[in-house]
Amino acid sequence: MRINLIFLLLFSATQTIWSQNTFEGTISDANTNEPLVFVNIYLPELEIGTVTNENGRFLLENIPNGNYKIVVSFLGYETYSITQKIPQSESLNITLTPSAIEMEEIIVSTPFHKLQSENVMKVERKDLKDLRTEGLVNLTDGISNIPGVNNFSTGIGIGKPVIRGLSSNRVLVYTQGVRLENQQYGDEHGLGVNDAGIESVEVIKGPASLLYGSDALGGVLYLNPERFAASNTSEGNIRANYFTNTQGYSTSAGYKASGTNFKFLFRGSISEHSDYETSDYRVTNSRFREQDFKTGLGYQKNNFKTELRYNVNRSKIGLPEEIGEQSTNRTPLEPFQDITNHIFSSKSTLFFNNSSLDIILGYTYNDRKEFEEHHHHEDDEEHGDEEHEEHEEEEEGPALHMKLKTLNYNIKYNLPKLGRFETIVGAQGMRQTNTNYGEEILIPNATTNDIGVLATSHIHFEAVDIQLGARFDHRTIDISNTENRSFNSLNGALGAKTKLFDNITARLNFASGFRAPNLSELASDGTHEGTNRYEIGNLDLENEQNFQIDFALEYKNEHVEVFANAFYNHINNYIYLNPSGEFIDEDPVFLYVQDNARLYGGEFGFHFHPHPLDWLHVETSFETVTGQLEDDSYLPLIPANTLNNTLSVEFERDWFTKGYAFVKYSSTFDQNNVSEFETNTEGFNLLSAGFGGTVKLFDNDLDISIAATNITDETYINHLSRLKPDGIFNIGRNISFGLNYTL
Repeated sequence: MRINLIFLLLFSATQTIWSQNTFEGTISDANTNEPLVFVNIYLPELEIGTVTNENGRFLLENIPNGNYKIVVSFLGYETYSITQKIPQSESLNITLTPSAIEMEEIIVSTPFHKLQSENVMKVERKDLKDLRTEGLVNLTDGISNIPGVNNFSTGIGIGKPVIRGLSSNRVLVYTQGVRLENQQYGDEHGLGVNDAGIESVEVIKGPASLLYGSDALGGVLYLNPERFAASNTSEGNIRANYFTNTQGYSTSAGYKASGTNFKFLFRGSISEHSDYETSDYRVTNSRFREQDFKTGLGYQKNNFKTELRYNVNRSKIGLPEEIGEQSTNRTPLEPFQDITNHIFSSKSTLFFNNSSLDIILGYTYNDRKEFEEHHHHEDDEEHGDEEHEEHEEEEEGPALHMKLKTLNYNIKYNLPKLGRFETIVGAQGMRQTNTNYGEEILIPNATTNDIGVLATSHIHFEAVDIQLGARFDHRTIDISNTENRSFNSLNGALGAKTKLFDNITARLNFASGFRAPNLSELASDGTHEGTNRYEIGNLDLENEQNFQIDFALEYKNEHVEVFANAFYNHINNYIYLNPSGEFIDEDPVFLYVQDNARLYGGEFGFHFHPHPLDWLHVETSFETVTGQLEDDSYLPLIPANTLNNTLSVEFERDWFTKGYAFVKYSSTFDQNNVSEFETNTEGFNLLSAGFGGTVKLFDNDLDISIAATNITDETYINHLSRLKPDGIFNIGRNISFGLNYTL
């Protein structure tokens, strides 16, 4: 029935009379009226753009009829946006106002594709190229630099995003426009996505169930893939980074080209790291290897555009348990994970005269193998060395082997704009199967079916913008040889944005969210080797249901930005693991139980770039979150309060362009608000610095970057480190050297 509906919509679209138009205009400086060269003009709905010529003029062809958002951006000027009707009645003349504030980008993770300054919901956005300048080793390491976002880590090879104290199945990750499913319930199950080929990351902090359904109760991490090349252009690059601490490296090479209608890209990357080093020792088996390949094919003509993308990621990740062998080998020891992630996605849009239909289909295939450390019998020692070596070389199967296959769909219809109303209706869902192949079974074979319907509107008034919507979801979980469970939830959201004064913007959002219990929480029954505990599920668990209030204030002028975000998040039926006091096979038994919980806190900061020293930037941010159960006891794995201070400069020279340098001092405070089964964690201070810029090499750009983290080589343990119970330190001093050559 669903497939027939899609084909019916596609057939109906072919009945539309195709109309093609040109879109043109000029861009100039608001103060001098001088034309501006190489200004970016971008139409996010069509995902096409161009730049102005030496006369400040631009021209885009083959634009279908409709109303489209136009975004104009240029370094050193305020980003400009307007909704333009096509065909246009006259050439568009735009003036840009000089500003030291960074350029704004379109927010993709929210439904109406607006600039952040126009958004009702507060969304954090960062370019990956900016995060790389800070010396990130992996993707989650870089994301943790965003206020309100932390990293629940197992060494440096495994990281899970934590948004305002919530993680795992309470944070939904999207990549290539589809939800990422990779057994994310596990503490030691990382993202499985490489930063190569990721252009930017957006973070929705708070319940986003209205937009994404179950598992978005705590927020959404939205990874935007790199864009295709502009029409009739091509581009390639080679990037390499070396890390002194792990004697590791990451390399990436990619190429993309676009014609009038067709476009394609591909990118491959390899990363290898040995055990990371502290000032006292190397952390045995924290090593890992990762191979990643991404490719995409796009087509656009008349009122139709589509793109297909594919990503395969293969990683072997050591699981550190104790300090033992000290080496710089890169091959993981047992226990280790051997994981392959396949992500297929299809994104198509049909444009009608004043509306459009988006169809996104995705398929993810997660093949997870976990190899345990085998202890051979004592009589092995009685045999000769040669026979022992042969025994070691025997291929051993994985102790845990699971395959998770997920087919998901997301269909949205953008209704014609009606007066002040922009409205979207849609349906989302997935079908997921989990199958076991290993010696041990932690969670049983099962099939999950999900479907949700939603409607949301953005209403424009003179002094205020309002966004509201509602959604209904139904999920069924069919567990092999066990009873089936079904879950329903109705959720809504209401938000408003207004300017209190000329330079002060206020946002107030109310949202409910939900999360259905996952398969592990319902039906696990076995030893989870990565966490050394025996977990027992609970088939009687109910939906987690939450309600969050989020209030944001932002002051911005040409040289000062100040922000304050506060939130209160109440969760009914919060699911967590509780030790029973018993042991099975020498492992402590943990049971899944429920209780009401609350989290509250916020992020605060400012950004100062004084006049006339626009090249100087002073930034400070503070983040805090507290999590408690209904009896006032504290939730586990809540990040400690953090204060970040950054001083940076930008400079230009004839031979060294886009130059920058920074010094960052981060203070993480004591975490004494801990659960009954945690210990307190001492605070620590980390000093980082870096610089870089661009030089010309054979008439092409070569970007150079050097960054140093934990310069003082401080020994510390982060409260969100899974190695904390073993007293194992986080990474010590690390210096990274990066080169990026554009072909």
